[in-house]
Amino acid sequence: MLDYKLLEALACVILEQGFDKASRRLCITQSAVSQRVKLLEDQAGQVLVTRTMPPRPTPAGQRLLKHYMQVKTLEADLERQVEKKRNSKFKILSAGINADSLATWFFPAVSPFLKCHKVLLDLKVDDQDKTHKMLRNGEVSGCISSQSTPVQGCRATYIGTMTYRLAATPEFAGIYFSKNRDMENFKAAPAVIFNRRDDLHDQFFNMFFKTPMPEIPIHYVPSSEIFADMIINGAAYGMIPDLQALDHILAGRLTDLAPDCHIRVRLYWHRWNLSSQLLDDFSKIMVKNAVIY
Repeated sequence: MLDYKLLEALACVILEQGFDKASRRLCITQSAVSQRVKLLEDQAGQVLVTRTMPPRPTPAGQRLLKHYMQVKTLEADLERQVEKKRNSKFKILSAGINADSLATWFFPAVSPFLKCHKVLLDLKVDDQDKTHKMLRNGEVSGCISSQSTPVQGCRATYIGTMTYRLAATPEFAGIYFSKNRDMENFKAAPAVIFNRRDDLHDQFFNMFFKTPMPEIPIHYVPSSEIFADMIINGAAYGMIPDLQALDHILAGRLTDLAPDCHIRVRLYWHRWNLSSQLLDDFSKIMVKNAVIY
């Protein structure tokens, strides 16, 4: 029989990314957190979390974390049913999401849900092809991912397709691409890329030039809002989603540098295959209200 105080300590260390932060969340000393995790490891007969910065779950730790998070989801459902006639506590719903979705369509889609449910979001941001790992590891109860195949024990629903185009201001294009849009022009122009795991620019070069991306001048800007601002303000060119670009293109503030070469990313909502009314309601509203193009 699992001791959920010990399991809670393990989960907090992993989710809060440290023993000290876990102690503050649990309102106990850091030593007490360490003792609880150590006792759980003694009972399990194996190491459950690495003592690194930040701490990482071992495969066994991942399985226990996933179990704990699923139990908490079911408990939240039960509490909602029991506490319908009195003020209930806020429930936490954790989800993995890509930065572009968070910066554009996500909040308008889930806002109606948040207004009528006492739910707190715990969002974890990563690239759309990496978020499903959070779900597999038990860190979140659902995620937005470009992967179409569900993780074991989960289900996946298609949300929509985000279209990315290579854009720049007309002034920027006039300086760097006035004559041609060939490889030498791209090697000379400053690009903006979200981070070193963002491969949209590389996908563009493979599609447009049939070759991997060469060495080019790059700004790395891991913020979707600032990323878009750099392009809109003429500091760089880059792959920008239509949700941020189309209005500017129609108004003439941006120009599409490669009209026949757009990157389309299909997005899916993955969630645990649990009988959870809370997760069901959130999923239905988010998928229904998502406006992606």
